[in-house]
Amino acid sequence: MAHGQDHGRHMSARLAVYGGSFDPPHIAHVLVASWALAMGEVDSVIVLPTLEHALGKTAGASFEQRLAMCERAFACLRGVQVSGLEQTLGTPSRTYKLLLALGEQHPGAQLRLVIGADIVAELPRWFRYEDITRMAPPLVVGRAGYSPPDGTQLVMPEVSSTRIRAALAAGEPVGAWVPASVRAYIAEHGLYGASRGATA
Repeated sequence: MAHGQDHGRHMSARLAVYGGSFDPPHIAHVLVASWALAMGEVDSVIVLPTLEHALGKTAGASFEQRLAMCERAFACLRGVQVSGLEQTLGTPSRTYKLLLALGEQHPGAQLRLVIGADIVAELPRWFRYEDITRMAPPLVVGRAGYSPPDGTQLVMPEVSSTRIRAALAAGEPVGAWVPASVRAYIAEHGLYGASRGATA
């Protein structure tokens, strides 16, 4: 799956913007992208690993490693493209800045911002969040313990990158949570303190 700065002309007019740390990407991330496409609200999904988390979280893998893992995780889905755009925008990572750049790359596109229901309450903390919701109305995915504003009952599996990193560091298997191609990359590069056996 290609990434880069010349992808604008290849993307459709209704574009879901799916950002996150993806540290590492896991099966729930893949399911979210698949759900966004299946619901018919958008024609394409663009996955954008965050260069630097705006709310102070620390990444366990480098931006380049997270980008590479995302390319592997989402390769199975047509209509999904992984982009390294955030790297060109510099820090701090801002969703508003990202949407402006995407608007320039995709003039006339209808953007939707994919977020989990657990993030909705955090939106007022985001830089220029009112502009963000105007530029890219949220496409909210259900999470355990949270209900989307429209009452949709869909709930994604309760999987977290934090839990996966802890499991890998403890030598526990993560095969039920992480796509095989991503597990292979983690083992190859020795990420998160994992050994090859721990990624099974």
